[in-house]
Amino acid sequence: MDGLYNAIYKNFIRDDRYMYILNGLKITIIIALAAAVLGMVIGVVMALGKTSKNKIFKALASTYVELIRGTPTVVQLLIIYYIIFGSTAVPKLMVAIVAFGINSGGYVAEIVRAGIQAVDKGQMEAARSLGMPYGMAMRHIIMAQAFRNILPALTNEFITLLKETSVSGFIALDDLTKGADIIRSMTFDPYTPLLTAAAIYLVLTNLISFIFGKIERRMRISEQ
Repeated sequence: MDGLYNAIYKNFIRDDRYMYILNGLKITIIIALAAAVLGMVIGVVMALGKTSKNKIFKALASTYVELIRGTPTVVQLLIIYYIIFGSTAVPKLMVAIVAFGINSGGYVAEIVRAGIQAVDKGQMEAARSLGMPYGMAMRHIIMAQAFRNILPALTNEFITLLKETSVSGFIALDDLTKGADIIRSMTFDPYTPLLTAAAIYLVLTNLISFIFGKIERRMRISEQ
């Protein structure tokens, strides 16, 4: 126990080094939540584009999804930081949110598209025959059913998004991983800070799984 206490004191308590972890955790959560919302919005729009009969909209959506899924997240982050926002004063946190949101949108688009196409076509035809506009039918009939089907896949995407934010340090953003690495460089002990960061990520991902699991069970109960 004395050895564990000494390791914790040396790596975290002394000189308030634990603040690197706490501040990094706050930045990681902000990026993940904001990027998840942005990615969901982009993903739904792109999914509608991929299922649209408008050839231009469909081509643009397909191109976007292929570009996002075909290039590494780190490269996308660096391109957005150095090229797109390179000559602006946009905060790094906002750059990270935009980059990860755009990245997540490409994967959410495919998840939502698969969910939409899994709904029987007769559902849309029935809604249209009742005089319901296309947008209303898509929103209240198709998307409502699709969301129940794609919830597990969305859970996996949000977990992946949270873990991918760990590369934010490439643009000198002090997220959770970067904070742990700063402590490592100060103490020359890689074990305690990096394992602590890994444990925090594990807790966060399990928390996401628990929350979405509760939502999924509630939806099943209400459907029955």
